[in-house]
Amino acid sequence: MTDTLTTSGAAGTEVPSVAALFRVFLKIGLLSFGGPAAQIALMHRILVDEQKLLTERQYLNALSFCMLLPGPEAMQLATYAGWRLHGVTGGLIGGLLFVLPGAAVVLGLSAVYALLGNVPAVEALFLGVKSAVLIVVIEALLRVSKRALRGQPDWVVAGLAFVGIFFLALPFPLIIVAAALWGWFSRGRAANAEIEPVRVNGSARGTAGTVMLWLALWWLPVLAVDQLSGAPILSQLGLFFSKLAVVTFGGAYAVLAYMAQDVVGVHGWLGAGEMIDGLGLAETTPGPLILVTQFVGFLAAYKADGLGLGIAGAAVTLWVTFAPCFLWIFAGAPYIDWIAAQPRLSGALSAITAAVVGVILNLSLWFGLHVLFAGVERKVAGPLVLWGPDLATLDWRVAMLALLSAVLLLRLHWNIIWVLGVAAALGWPAVMLLP
Repeated sequence: MTDTLTTSGAAGTEVPSVAALFRVFLKIGLLSFGGPAAQIALMHRILVDEQKLLTERQYLNALSFCMLLPGPEAMQLATYAGWRLHGVTGGLIGGLLFVLPGAAVVLGLSAVYALLGNVPAVEALFLGVKSAVLIVVIEALLRVSKRALRGQPDWVVAGLAFVGIFFLALPFPLIIVAAALWGWFSRGRAANAEIEPVRVNGSARGTAGTVMLWLALWWLPVLAVDQLSGAPILSQLGLFFSKLAVVTFGGAYAVLAYMAQDVVGVHGWLGAGEMIDGLGLAETTPGPLILVTQFVGFLAAYKADGLGLGIAGAAVTLWVTFAPCFLWIFAGAPYIDWIAAQPRLSGALSAITAAVVGVILNLSLWFGLHVLFAGVERKVAGPLVLWGPDLATLDWRVAMLALLSAVLLLRLHWNIIWVLGVAAALGWPAVMLLP
Protein backbone atom coordinates (compact mmCIF):
# COMPACT_ATOMS: atom_id res chain seq x y z
CA MET A 1 0.00 0.00 0.00
CA THR A 2 1.86 3.05 -1.24
CA ASP A 3 1.40 6.55 0.05
CA THR A 4 1.70 8.46 -3.20
CA LEU A 5 -0.39 10.93 -5.08
CA THR A 6 -3.18 8.93 -6.64
CA THR A 7 -4.46 11.33 -9.25
CA SER A 8 -4.94 15.00 -9.96
CA GLY A 9 -7.70 17.29 -8.82
CA ALA A 10 -10.41 18.71 -11.03
CA ALA A 11 -9.34 19.77 -14.50
CA GLY A 12 -7.28 22.91 -14.56
CA THR A 13 -6.54 22.97 -10.84
CA GLU A 14 -3.36 22.31 -8.94
CA VAL A 15 -3.34 19.57 -6.32
CA PRO A 16 -3.06 21.25 -2.90
CA SER A 17 -0.22 20.55 -0.51
CA VAL A 18 -0.78 18.24 2.43
CA ALA A 19 -0.92 21.28 4.73
CA ALA A 20 -3.55 22.96 2.52
CA LEU A 21 -5.53 19.73 2.37
CA PHE A 22 -5.39 19.55 6.16
CA ARG A 23 -6.90 23.05 6.40
CA VAL A 24 -9.67 22.21 3.92
CA PHE A 25 -10.75 19.08 5.78
CA LEU A 26 -10.41 20.71 9.18
CA LYS A 27 -12.92 23.30 7.97
CA ILE A 28 -15.22 20.54 6.75
CA GLY A 29 -14.89 18.67 10.04
CA LEU A 30 -15.72 21.74 12.11
CA LEU A 31 -18.74 22.66 9.96
CA SER A 32 -20.18 19.19 9.35
CA PHE A 33 -23.45 19.65 11.23
CA GLY A 34 -26.79 18.27 10.13
CA GLY A 35 -26.31 14.60 9.36
CA PRO A 36 -25.41 13.02 6.01
CA ALA A 37 -27.63 15.17 3.79
CA ALA A 38 -26.14 18.45 4.99
CA GLN A 39 -22.60 17.04 5.16
CA ILE A 40 -22.71 15.75 1.59
CA ALA A 41 -23.85 19.20 0.41
CA LEU A 42 -21.21 20.95 2.52
CA MET A 43 -18.42 18.82 1.02
CA HIS A 44 -19.79 19.42 -2.46
CA ARG A 45 -19.76 23.17 -1.89
CA ILE A 46 -16.18 23.18 -0.58
CA LEU A 47 -14.53 20.44 -2.68
CA VAL A 48 -16.31 20.96 -6.00
CA ASP A 49 -17.67 24.53 -6.09
CA GLU A 50 -15.16 26.52 -4.03
CA GLN A 51 -11.83 24.65 -4.09
CA LYS A 52 -12.47 22.73 -7.34
CA LEU A 53 -10.54 19.74 -6.04
CA LEU A 54 -12.99 17.26 -7.57
CA THR A 55 -15.15 17.45 -10.68
CA GLU A 56 -18.91 17.05 -10.50
CA ARG A 57 -18.71 13.58 -12.03
CA GLN A 58 -15.91 12.45 -9.72
CA TYR A 59 -17.90 13.58 -6.69
CA LEU A 60 -21.17 11.92 -7.74
CA ASN A 61 -19.42 8.70 -8.78
CA ALA A 62 -17.76 8.52 -5.38
CA LEU A 63 -21.03 9.33 -3.60
CA SER A 64 -22.83 6.52 -5.41
CA PHE A 65 -20.05 4.10 -4.48
CA CYS A 66 -20.05 5.16 -0.83
CA MET A 67 -23.82 4.70 -0.62
CA LEU A 68 -23.26 1.02 -1.42
CA LEU A 69 -20.91 0.55 1.55
CA PRO A 70 -21.76 -0.15 5.17
CA GLY A 71 -21.04 2.73 7.54
CA PRO A 72 -21.31 6.52 7.35
CA GLU A 73 -21.27 7.49 3.68
CA ALA A 74 -20.27 11.13 4.29
CA MET A 75 -17.16 10.15 6.26
CA GLN A 76 -16.23 7.64 3.55
CA LEU A 77 -16.73 10.29 0.89
CA ALA A 78 -14.34 12.61 2.77
CA THR A 79 -11.81 9.77 3.00
CA TYR A 80 -12.06 9.12 -0.72
CA ALA A 81 -11.64 12.80 -1.60
CA GLY A 82 -8.47 12.98 0.49
CA TRP A 83 -7.17 9.71 -0.97
CA ARG A 84 -7.74 10.92 -4.52
CA LEU A 85 -5.60 13.98 -3.92
CA HIS A 86 -2.82 12.65 -1.67
CA GLY A 87 -3.07 8.88 -1.45
CA VAL A 88 -3.27 7.19 1.93
CA THR A 89 -2.03 10.29 3.77
CA GLY A 90 -4.77 12.36 2.19
CA GLY A 91 -7.37 9.70 2.91
CA LEU A 92 -6.40 9.58 6.57
CA ILE A 93 -6.52 13.39 6.76
CA GLY A 94 -9.96 13.52 5.15
CA GLY A 95 -11.48 10.73 7.20
CA LEU A 96 -9.94 11.58 10.57
CA LEU A 97 -10.66 15.30 10.39
CA PHE A 98 -14.25 14.55 9.44
CA VAL A 99 -14.67 12.45 12.59
CA LEU A 100 -12.33 13.77 15.31
CA PRO A 101 -13.73 17.29 15.90
CA GLY A 102 -17.22 15.91 16.41
CA ALA A 103 -15.89 12.98 18.44
CA ALA A 104 -14.14 15.38 20.82
CA VAL A 105 -17.36 17.38 21.27
CA VAL A 106 -19.47 14.25 21.77
CA LEU A 107 -16.99 12.88 24.32
CA GLY A 108 -17.02 16.12 26.31
CA LEU A 109 -20.80 16.40 26.26
CA SER A 110 -21.18 12.71 27.11
CA ALA A 111 -19.05 13.31 30.22
CA VAL A 112 -21.14 16.36 31.14
CA TYR A 113 -24.30 14.32 30.61
CA ALA A 114 -23.05 11.46 32.79
CA LEU A 115 -21.71 13.68 35.58
CA LEU A 116 -24.24 16.49 35.68
CA GLY A 117 -27.30 15.33 33.79
CA ASN A 118 -29.08 17.65 31.37
CA VAL A 119 -27.66 21.18 31.46
CA PRO A 120 -30.21 23.83 30.39
CA ALA A 121 -27.59 26.18 28.95
CA VAL A 122 -26.22 23.42 26.69
CA GLU A 123 -29.70 22.41 25.62
CA ALA A 124 -30.46 26.03 24.78
CA LEU A 125 -27.34 26.32 22.63
CA PHE A 126 -28.19 23.17 20.72
CA LEU A 127 -31.79 24.28 20.15
CA GLY A 128 -30.51 27.08 17.95
CA VAL A 129 -28.04 24.83 16.17
CA LYS A 130 -30.73 22.22 15.54
CA SER A 131 -33.03 24.88 14.05
CA ALA A 132 -30.33 26.03 11.62
CA VAL A 133 -29.40 22.45 10.76
CA LEU A 134 -32.94 21.85 9.52
CA ILE A 135 -32.38 24.51 6.84
CA VAL A 136 -28.91 23.18 6.05
CA VAL A 137 -30.51 19.79 5.35
CA ILE A 138 -33.08 21.39 3.03
CA GLU A 139 -30.31 23.23 1.19
CA ALA A 140 -28.47 19.92 0.88
CA LEU A 141 -31.49 18.32 -0.73
CA LEU A 142 -31.81 21.17 -3.22
CA ARG A 143 -28.13 21.10 -4.16
CA VAL A 144 -27.82 17.35 -4.59
CA SER A 145 -31.10 16.95 -6.49
CA LYS A 146 -30.22 19.75 -8.91
CA ARG A 147 -27.03 17.98 -9.87
CA ALA A 148 -28.16 14.35 -9.72
CA LEU A 149 -31.58 14.47 -11.43
CA ARG A 150 -30.93 15.08 -15.11
CA GLY A 151 -34.05 13.69 -16.74
CA GLN A 152 -37.48 12.20 -16.15
CA PRO A 153 -36.15 8.67 -15.43
CA ASP A 154 -33.99 10.08 -12.63
CA TRP A 155 -36.98 11.86 -11.11
CA VAL A 156 -39.03 8.65 -11.26
CA VAL A 157 -36.28 6.64 -9.57
CA ALA A 158 -35.87 9.30 -6.87
CA GLY A 159 -39.63 9.42 -6.28
CA LEU A 160 -39.97 5.66 -6.05
CA ALA A 161 -36.99 5.47 -3.70
CA PHE A 162 -38.59 8.05 -1.42
CA VAL A 163 -41.95 6.26 -1.39
CA GLY A 164 -40.26 2.94 -0.78
CA ILE A 165 -38.20 4.05 2.21
CA PHE A 166 -40.52 6.67 3.77
CA PHE A 167 -43.97 5.16 3.29
CA LEU A 168 -43.24 1.45 2.84
CA ALA A 169 -40.20 1.15 5.15
CA LEU A 170 -38.40 -0.96 2.58
CA PRO A 171 -34.82 -1.89 3.48
CA PHE A 172 -32.32 0.57 2.10
CA PRO A 173 -30.15 -2.14 0.45
CA LEU A 174 -33.23 -3.39 -1.43
CA ILE A 175 -33.91 0.11 -2.79
CA ILE A 176 -30.30 0.54 -3.91
CA VAL A 177 -30.19 -2.89 -5.56
CA ALA A 178 -33.45 -2.18 -7.39
CA ALA A 179 -32.13 1.18 -8.62
CA ALA A 180 -28.85 -0.41 -9.73
CA LEU A 181 -30.66 -3.13 -11.68
CA TRP A 182 -32.88 -0.53 -13.33
CA GLY A 183 -29.86 1.51 -14.37
CA TRP A 184 -27.96 -1.55 -15.53
CA PHE A 185 -30.69 -2.89 -17.83
CA SER A 186 -32.54 0.24 -18.96
CA ARG A 187 -29.79 2.79 -19.40
CA GLY A 188 -26.54 0.87 -19.29
CA ARG A 189 -25.78 0.65 -22.98
CA ALA A 190 -25.98 4.39 -23.59
CA ALA A 191 -24.96 5.69 -20.17
CA ASN A 192 -22.02 8.05 -20.24
CA ALA A 193 -20.94 6.85 -23.66
CA GLU A 194 -18.72 9.90 -24.00
CA ILE A 195 -16.43 8.74 -21.19
CA GLU A 196 -13.12 7.37 -22.41
CA PRO A 197 -11.83 4.07 -21.02
CA VAL A 198 -10.16 4.43 -17.63
CA ARG A 199 -7.24 2.39 -16.37
CA VAL A 200 -7.74 0.65 -13.05
CA ASN A 201 -5.53 2.42 -10.52
CA GLY A 202 -4.91 -0.63 -8.37
CA SER A 203 -4.07 -4.34 -8.54
CA ALA A 204 -5.50 -7.49 -7.03
CA ARG A 205 -2.31 -8.00 -5.02
CA GLY A 206 -2.31 -4.43 -3.72
CA THR A 207 -5.99 -4.63 -2.84
CA ALA A 208 -5.47 -7.90 -0.94
CA GLY A 209 -2.59 -6.34 0.99
CA THR A 210 -4.72 -3.31 1.87
CA VAL A 211 -7.54 -5.53 3.10
CA MET A 212 -5.22 -7.66 5.25
CA LEU A 213 -3.51 -4.60 6.75
CA TRP A 214 -6.75 -2.87 7.71
CA LEU A 215 -8.32 -6.06 9.02
CA ALA A 216 -5.35 -6.33 11.36
CA LEU A 217 -5.56 -2.66 12.37
CA TRP A 218 -9.27 -3.11 13.02
CA TRP A 219 -9.19 -6.32 15.05
CA LEU A 220 -5.86 -6.36 16.89
CA PRO A 221 -6.92 -3.55 19.28
CA VAL A 222 -10.19 -5.41 19.94
CA LEU A 223 -8.31 -8.59 20.77
CA ALA A 224 -5.81 -6.69 22.93
CA VAL A 225 -8.62 -5.06 24.90
CA ASP A 226 -10.23 -8.45 25.41
CA GLN A 227 -7.03 -9.99 26.75
CA LEU A 228 -5.52 -7.11 28.71
CA SER A 229 -8.21 -4.75 29.96
CA GLY A 230 -9.87 -6.91 32.58
CA ALA A 231 -13.12 -5.03 31.84
CA PRO A 232 -15.67 -7.23 30.06
CA ILE A 233 -17.74 -4.23 28.99
CA LEU A 234 -14.94 -3.07 26.67
CA SER A 235 -14.83 -6.43 24.89
CA GLN A 236 -18.61 -6.46 24.61
CA LEU A 237 -18.61 -2.97 23.10
CA GLY A 238 -15.82 -3.85 20.66
CA LEU A 239 -17.61 -6.95 19.40
CA PHE A 240 -21.06 -5.38 19.23
CA PHE A 241 -20.02 -2.27 17.32
CA SER A 242 -17.68 -4.25 15.05
CA LYS A 243 -20.69 -6.30 14.02
CA LEU A 244 -22.67 -3.11 13.59
CA ALA A 245 -19.96 -1.71 11.30
CA VAL A 246 -20.58 -4.37 8.67
CA VAL A 247 -24.40 -4.29 8.66
CA THR A 248 -25.04 -0.53 8.70
CA PHE A 249 -26.10 -0.23 5.06
CA GLY A 250 -28.20 2.86 4.55
CA GLY A 251 -26.32 5.16 6.87
CA ALA A 252 -26.94 6.10 10.46
CA TYR A 253 -30.71 6.52 10.30
CA ALA A 254 -31.20 3.03 8.92
CA VAL A 255 -29.28 1.44 11.78
CA LEU A 256 -30.55 3.53 14.70
CA ALA A 257 -33.64 1.42 15.34
CA TYR A 258 -31.63 -1.79 15.28
CA MET A 259 -28.93 -0.37 17.53
CA ALA A 260 -31.40 1.14 19.99
CA GLN A 261 -33.30 -2.12 20.27
CA ASP A 262 -30.18 -4.09 21.16
CA VAL A 263 -28.55 -1.42 23.34
CA VAL A 264 -31.71 -0.89 25.39
CA GLY A 265 -33.60 -4.17 25.19
CA VAL A 266 -30.90 -6.83 24.84
CA HIS A 267 -27.79 -5.50 26.59
CA GLY A 268 -29.46 -3.01 28.91
CA TRP A 269 -26.56 -0.59 28.61
CA LEU A 270 -28.83 2.47 28.32
CA GLY A 271 -32.43 3.34 29.01
CA ALA A 272 -34.76 4.42 26.21
CA GLY A 273 -34.62 8.05 27.35
CA GLU A 274 -30.83 8.01 27.42
CA MET A 275 -30.77 6.58 23.90
CA ILE A 276 -32.97 9.42 22.65
CA ASP A 277 -30.77 11.98 24.43
CA GLY A 278 -27.71 10.49 22.73
CA LEU A 279 -29.34 10.77 19.32
CA GLY A 280 -30.25 14.40 19.99
CA LEU A 281 -26.68 15.12 21.05
CA ALA A 282 -25.26 13.53 17.89
CA GLU A 283 -27.74 15.38 15.67
CA THR A 284 -26.64 18.77 16.98
CA THR A 285 -22.86 18.32 16.97
CA PRO A 286 -20.43 18.23 14.03
CA GLY A 287 -19.43 14.94 12.48
CA PRO A 288 -21.36 11.87 11.33
CA LEU A 289 -24.60 11.05 13.10
CA ILE A 290 -23.25 7.58 13.83
CA LEU A 291 -21.14 9.24 16.55
CA VAL A 292 -24.13 8.38 18.71
CA THR A 293 -22.32 5.04 19.08
CA GLN A 294 -19.56 6.87 20.96
CA PHE A 295 -22.14 8.25 23.41
CA VAL A 296 -23.46 4.71 23.94
CA GLY A 297 -19.97 3.30 24.47
CA PHE A 298 -19.04 6.02 26.92
CA LEU A 299 -22.21 5.77 28.99
CA ALA A 300 -22.22 1.96 29.08
CA ALA A 301 -18.62 1.81 30.30
CA TYR A 302 -19.12 4.77 32.66
CA LYS A 303 -21.94 2.93 34.38
CA ALA A 304 -19.67 -0.09 34.78
CA ASP A 305 -16.76 1.69 36.49
CA GLY A 306 -16.69 5.48 36.30
CA LEU A 307 -15.17 8.17 34.13
CA GLY A 308 -11.87 6.49 33.21
CA LEU A 309 -13.56 3.37 31.89
CA GLY A 310 -16.14 5.57 30.17
CA ILE A 311 -13.39 7.26 28.16
CA ALA A 312 -11.95 3.84 27.29
CA GLY A 313 -15.39 2.66 26.20
CA ALA A 314 -15.77 5.71 23.97
CA ALA A 315 -12.34 5.08 22.41
CA VAL A 316 -13.06 1.39 21.71
CA THR A 317 -16.43 2.21 20.19
CA LEU A 318 -15.00 5.01 18.07
CA TRP A 319 -12.24 2.77 16.74
CA VAL A 320 -14.39 -0.19 15.70
CA THR A 321 -17.02 2.10 14.18
CA PHE A 322 -14.64 3.96 11.85
CA ALA A 323 -11.60 1.74 11.24
CA PRO A 324 -13.66 -0.45 8.86
CA CYS A 325 -14.54 2.65 6.82
CA PHE A 326 -10.88 3.14 5.92
CA LEU A 327 -10.73 -0.52 4.87
CA TRP A 328 -13.68 -0.17 2.49
CA ILE A 329 -12.38 3.05 0.90
CA PHE A 330 -8.67 2.24 0.61
CA ALA A 331 -9.54 -1.15 -0.92
CA GLY A 332 -12.25 0.11 -3.27
CA ALA A 333 -11.19 3.65 -4.19
CA PRO A 334 -8.79 2.66 -7.01
CA TYR A 335 -11.71 1.07 -8.88
CA ILE A 336 -14.31 3.87 -8.65
CA ASP A 337 -13.31 5.69 -11.85
CA TRP A 338 -13.07 2.38 -13.71
CA ILE A 339 -16.53 1.35 -12.53
CA ALA A 340 -17.97 4.70 -13.60
CA ALA A 341 -16.37 4.33 -17.08
CA GLN A 342 -18.12 1.03 -17.78
CA PRO A 343 -21.39 1.79 -19.61
CA ARG A 344 -23.60 -0.65 -17.71
CA LEU A 345 -21.94 -0.03 -14.36
CA SER A 346 -22.14 3.70 -14.99
CA GLY A 347 -25.85 3.37 -15.71
CA ALA A 348 -26.28 1.52 -12.45
CA LEU A 349 -24.34 4.19 -10.52
CA SER A 350 -26.40 6.98 -12.12
CA ALA A 351 -29.61 5.28 -11.03
CA ILE A 352 -28.20 4.80 -7.53
CA THR A 353 -27.36 8.52 -7.40
CA ALA A 354 -30.97 9.33 -8.32
CA ALA A 355 -32.24 6.96 -5.64
CA VAL A 356 -29.96 8.69 -3.13
CA VAL A 357 -31.96 11.91 -3.70
CA GLY A 358 -35.10 10.09 -2.56
CA VAL A 359 -33.23 8.77 0.46
CA ILE A 360 -32.02 12.28 1.36
CA LEU A 361 -35.59 13.57 1.05
CA ASN A 362 -36.62 10.85 3.48
CA LEU A 363 -33.88 11.88 5.91
CA SER A 364 -34.83 15.54 5.54
CA LEU A 365 -38.49 14.96 6.36
CA TRP A 366 -37.67 12.62 9.24
CA PHE A 367 -35.29 15.16 10.71
CA GLY A 368 -37.69 18.05 10.18
CA LEU A 369 -40.54 16.28 11.95
CA HIS A 370 -38.42 15.44 14.95
CA VAL A 371 -36.88 18.92 15.18
CA LEU A 372 -40.13 20.88 14.90
CA PHE A 373 -42.40 18.63 16.97
CA ALA A 374 -41.82 17.13 20.39
CA GLY A 375 -44.33 14.38 19.66
CA VAL A 376 -44.12 12.31 16.46
CA GLU A 377 -46.03 9.04 16.22
CA ARG A 378 -45.19 6.22 13.85
CA LYS A 379 -48.38 4.60 12.52
CA VAL A 380 -48.68 1.44 10.46
CA ALA A 381 -51.67 1.09 8.12
CA GLY A 382 -51.36 -2.14 6.19
CA PRO A 383 -48.22 -1.87 4.06
CA LEU A 384 -47.91 1.87 4.74
CA VAL A 385 -45.87 3.55 7.45
CA LEU A 386 -47.11 7.03 8.34
CA TRP A 387 -45.45 9.61 10.57
CA GLY A 388 -47.96 11.74 12.45
CA PRO A 389 -46.71 14.81 14.29
CA ASP A 390 -48.70 16.03 17.28
CA LEU A 391 -49.45 19.57 16.11
CA ALA A 392 -49.89 20.72 19.70
CA THR A 393 -46.21 19.94 20.36
CA LEU A 394 -44.88 22.31 17.69
CA ASP A 395 -41.94 24.22 19.15
CA TRP A 396 -42.50 27.76 17.89
CA ARG A 397 -39.00 28.76 18.98
CA VAL A 398 -37.49 26.18 16.63
CA ALA A 399 -39.83 27.27 13.85
CA MET A 400 -38.86 30.94 14.20
CA LEU A 401 -35.13 30.20 14.39
CA ALA A 402 -35.43 27.91 11.37
CA LEU A 403 -37.25 30.63 9.43
CA LEU A 404 -34.51 33.11 10.26
CA SER A 405 -31.87 30.58 9.24
CA ALA A 406 -33.68 30.01 5.94
CA VAL A 407 -33.57 33.72 5.16
CA LEU A 408 -29.87 33.96 6.04
CA LEU A 409 -28.80 30.80 4.20
CA LEU A 410 -31.15 30.48 1.23
CA ARG A 411 -32.03 34.12 0.56
CA LEU A 412 -28.99 36.11 1.71
CA HIS A 413 -26.50 33.24 1.11
CA TRP A 414 -24.63 33.71 4.36
CA ASN A 415 -21.73 31.42 5.17
CA ILE A 416 -22.97 28.36 7.04
CA ILE A 417 -20.74 29.02 10.05
CA TRP A 418 -22.31 32.47 10.55
CA VAL A 419 -25.81 31.04 10.24
CA LEU A 420 -25.04 28.37 12.84
CA GLY A 421 -23.45 30.97 15.11
CA VAL A 422 -26.42 33.34 14.95
CA ALA A 423 -28.92 30.52 15.52
CA ALA A 424 -26.93 29.16 18.46
CA ALA A 425 -26.63 32.61 20.02
CA LEU A 426 -30.38 33.23 19.72
CA GLY A 427 -31.16 29.73 21.00
CA TRP A 428 -29.99 30.63 24.50
CA PRO A 429 -32.48 33.46 25.16
CA ALA A 430 -35.19 31.50 23.32
CA VAL A 431 -34.91 28.68 25.87
CA MET A 432 -33.75 30.47 29.01
CA LEU A 433 -36.03 33.52 28.84
CA LEU A 434 -39.09 32.44 26.82
CA PRO A 435 -41.60 29.70 27.69
